[in-house]
Amino acid sequence: MVSATRTASSIAVAACMLSQCKSFVPEPARQRQKLVVDRPPRRHHDVVSTSARSATTSTPNGVVPASIGPSDRSSSVESFKVMDVLRRANQLESEGRTVYHCEVGQPETGAPSLVVRAATSALGGPPDESRMGYTDAFGLVPLREKISGHYRTKYPSVRAEKVGAERIVVTTGSSGGFLLAFTACFDAGDVVAIASSGYPCYRNILQALGCELANVPVSGEFKLTAAELREEIRRRRVGGMEKLKGLILSSPSNPTGAMLSPEELRELCELCDEEGIRFLSDEIYHGISYGKEEATALSFSSTAIVINSFSKYYSMSGWRLGWMVLPPDLVEPVNVLQQNMFINAPTISQTAAMRCWEEETIDELEGHVAKYRASREIVLRELGTIVDDIPVRNVAPADGGFYVYVDLGEENVCAQEGLGSTEMCRRLLETEGVAFTPGTDFEDPANNLGDRRFRISYAGGTATVKKAMEKFLLFWSTWIELIQKANT
Repeated sequence: MVSATRTASSIAVAACMLSQCKSFVPEPARQRQKLVVDRPPRRHHDVVSTSARSATTSTPNGVVPASIGPSDRSSSVESFKVMDVLRRANQLESEGRTVYHCEVGQPETGAPSLVVRAATSALGGPPDESRMGYTDAFGLVPLREKISGHYRTKYPSVRAEKVGAERIVVTTGSSGGFLLAFTACFDAGDVVAIASSGYPCYRNILQALGCELANVPVSGEFKLTAAELREEIRRRRVGGMEKLKGLILSSPSNPTGAMLSPEELRELCELCDEEGIRFLSDEIYHGISYGKEEATALSFSSTAIVINSFSKYYSMSGWRLGWMVLPPDLVEPVNVLQQNMFINAPTISQTAAMRCWEEETIDELEGHVAKYRASREIVLRELGTIVDDIPVRNVAPADGGFYVYVDLGEENVCAQEGLGSTEMCRRLLETEGVAFTPGTDFEDPANNLGDRRFRISYAGGTATVKKAMEKFLLFWSTWIELIQKANT
């Protein structure tokens, strides 16, 4: 796994590459650089004040001038709140409490058996096989060839040249892929569209790299389709606003579970190509769906980047391994960035992952999906018992992935008393030992929906989900009583 130091170093390198350090830019490239648009002043809590930065800080080793303290960039990035929930849940467990983990998107199961055996065998082999040295920056060729074969088998409509091994880069998880893709595609000041309900690290990493965000409201089906994107393009054009440079979107979605149909994905890809918008298609939850057809952006676009991972379907979250499929114009830029930021993805993880597409492994993984399906049914069934309080329209479709996303509605919160989904999730964890994630992690900070919504992860096993939902329903009546008192 990559250390925290290496990750922080990688972000620092990326930020430097995005800055306008003209002395390092050849003259022709310098002439092509776009001017960074003026950005509105940050809110007071988004940036360290001048007075604070000129002060001193006391540490166990003495007084340190604030001028060598954290950057404004790091101070402006929000925490990944699901990890804050996990930290508190782990604290309660360390105190002897039983906690039902429905907060993180971590499969209950470990890596597939053949993958584990391959790793053990590689580490215990002769020196020339077990040293686990550097690989090509793009990753082991045999692994990239297997990923290529996976696409040709699963998505027969994709042309073979689009998924050649030379177009595939193995990354340090999908997170490493995001950092590579963002730095390869966007400059500081570029505007990138994201769904108003979406994975928080898109927002946080893009902002850390100096990009501007366009939060596109999702539809009543919790989707961002060509219709929603077209309206955002029109709004910006009429308002004389900066043009969109990119779009990143996951399908199936985290947190909503909503999936784009093949036709919806085709329309979105075509619109992006027409408007000169780089589409980054996050397909990390492919393989985990419940009856709807999965489609890849590679079927419809020659300019899109596809990002995927071994963390979800392949149940290898801690192995920190993912991949991207690149259009031709980004192969060399990503190669250079990978060499400088990560060198290569973990060699032992790459070596073991080559067993992911064997028949025995796929059978094991499909068994996991069957468990997710059963857990999903439990969550939806139990929520159905309080349909008078939370109507069906307030529950996202849960077409794929392993999340159910719920909107409490205005009537089940009391904002003026601080009784929203954040407080609900806190009380649920403290009193019942059930960990859900509040919607503040996933929603556009400019709207008020984050403290109305919450996410249930059912990746942690059927028994865990069953007990968690039982406890939630017992807790629900006390929450409704609390809201009623607050509103009287």
